[in-house]
Amino acid sequence: MTALDMFSLKGRVAIVTGGSRGIGKMIAQGFLEAGCSKVYITSRKASQCDEAAAELGENCISLPQDLSTTDGIKSFVARYLTHEDKLDILVNNAGAAWGAEFDEFPESGWDKVLNLNLKSPFFLTQALHGALTKAGTADRPSKVINIASIDGIRLNPQETYSYHASKAGLIYLTRRMAARLIHDNICVTAIAPGAFASEMNRVARDHGDEVAQRIPARRIGKDEDMACAAIYLASAAGDYVVGDTIAVDGGVALASPGGL
Repeated sequence: MTALDMFSLKGRVAIVTGGSRGIGKMIAQGFLEAGCSKVYITSRKASQCDEAAAELGENCISLPQDLSTTDGIKSFVARYLTHEDKLDILVNNAGAAWGAEFDEFPESGWDKVLNLNLKSPFFLTQALHGALTKAGTADRPSKVINIASIDGIRLNPQETYSYHASKAGLIYLTRRMAARLIHDNICVTAIAPGAFASEMNRVARDHGDEVAQRIPARRIGKDEDMACAAIYLASAAGDYVVGDTIAVDGGVALASPGGL
């Protein structure tokens, strides 16, 4: 196997949740360019999901679904299994954020974020366990990649209590799931993105030059930065990485807290 072969996703089938925009779309596009035969994307808004799939090409399939509830997860998995009987790569990217002052932080903002950011990755992986197990072997394991955040590693200056808690929890959940699922030839890892231009990170999107001044690498993340990290973990190149979280943040996690 050549070095290029190690990073190929030729013939692999992937699911990217929250794949219609932002980081999810970056990863979906990267997977297709790396050779995935099919990439299924999902998001809550059907029109956005359909439009993104059409833009990414015929090998990208739109399966819109709200994954914030277990009923939604069951419905999505049932629909996926009408198309495929196994799964090589699952990217748990769908997420939400909420900011409010401590004394005013609402229960709704807690539940919405924890349900989508922490509960859903666990139960979606559980529901797809059989399909992932069927695809994985000791020589070529299937992959689960959880999209965490540097906000799970260090503090940002915003009062995003449930977001911080959910992403920190997801990093440790990744380790716990990895310890169990590697026995089924499933590698579980995570990526902790820093500042990437997206609908969720509008500051980076709308004020990228200003944000870049507070990043050691002196720039915000590019689409290919995220795509390449995900391709590494999803491909044979990342087969021996189990349970780790890779910070893709230009060095922000190494800087003093509160910079972003």
